[in-house]
Amino acid sequence: MQLIHAYLRASTEDQDATRARGDLEEFAKNQGQRIASWHIENESGAKLQRPQLFKLIEDAAPGDVLLVEQVDRLSRLTSEDWEALKAKLAAKRLRVVALDLPTSWQALAAPKAGDEFTGAILDAVNRMLLDMLAVVARKDYTDRRRRQAQGIAKAKTEGLYKGRRVDAKLHATIAELLAEGKSWSKVQEITRASRSTISRVVNSRKAEAVQD
Repeated sequence: MQLIHAYLRASTEDQDATRARGDLEEFAKNQGQRIASWHIENESGAKLQRPQLFKLIEDAAPGDVLLVEQVDRLSRLTSEDWEALKAKLAAKRLRVVALDLPTSWQALAAPKAGDEFTGAILDAVNRMLLDMLAVVARKDYTDRRRRQAQGIAKAKTEGLYKGRRVDAKLHATIAELLAEGKSWSKVQEITRASRSTISRVVNSRKAEAVQD
């Protein structure tokens, strides 16, 4: 029996990675299915090494389904990294189902007797469209990065660039939890902050202590 493993991702710690959870639950229910596990993380889709994604792949059984809201939640990867990820999915025989790719939904349907040819055609079409959407997602990522860099460069030239705003409330919460003796892993679990953010808070507090 195949199981459905949902993957939710947001790029930064100040974004809500669980935003689409309700949509995935409703989709699975409408398909007469139930989601067996949730894997949630705040990591860039342009990175191949994503702990929760790799844990999902490791924990899933052959023939299981990897469910995402959109293909770009799974990949904004370079073509080389996308091929590497596809190889891992293929080795585990995982099938990707994305809400924005209706041709992938047939992976949730029970196979019909004597319909192997139609299934093979749909699989081929789905792989082609999945590749196409992955390429589009990567292009969108690089285009946005380029526009962002251009905007920053222009703002710097005009003396208007002040850098990324610090989430003071989040930093204060992290500092309080660390002061209480919480481990970094526990702080991540409570705040959904990345380890790099926790590290910045620790280094900032150290710098303040030296100045004092």
